[in-house]
Amino acid sequence: MDYLWIILLVALITYFLFRRFYTPKYLKTLTQEEFIKGYRKAQLIDVREPREFDGGHILGSRNIPLSQLRQRINEIRPDQAVYLYCQSGARSRQAAQIIRKKRKAEDINHLKGGFKKWTGKIKKK
Repeated sequence: MDYLWIILLVALITYFLFRRFYTPKYLKTLTQEEFIKGYRKAQLIDVREPREFDGGHILGSRNIPLSQLRQRINEIRPDQAVYLYCQSGARSRQAAQIIRKKRKAEDINHLKGGFKKWTGKIKKK
């Protein structure tokens, strides 16, 4: 009976890890070089919290925290490319899922490794 609980626990942990790290097909993961080539013609959105954004963000980005995304979803145009980033990439994957579902956006991209891997220009408040 105890091994049944262990199997169930392992299955649950596996499921949550898969959900956290799986990148859906509609979301393109871009290297910094690829990201730089296209983000100026797109909606560049930082999904980190305001205190993280104020500490430094990619020049030209606007802050729509993941925690506020559902309430502010209408600020995102579905007919224009969306470039997302967060600190490491996990929150931007979640944001992409929300944007895809609520706004039916087709061209959704996110920065591989997130802001912590960014070496380009930044702005601090």
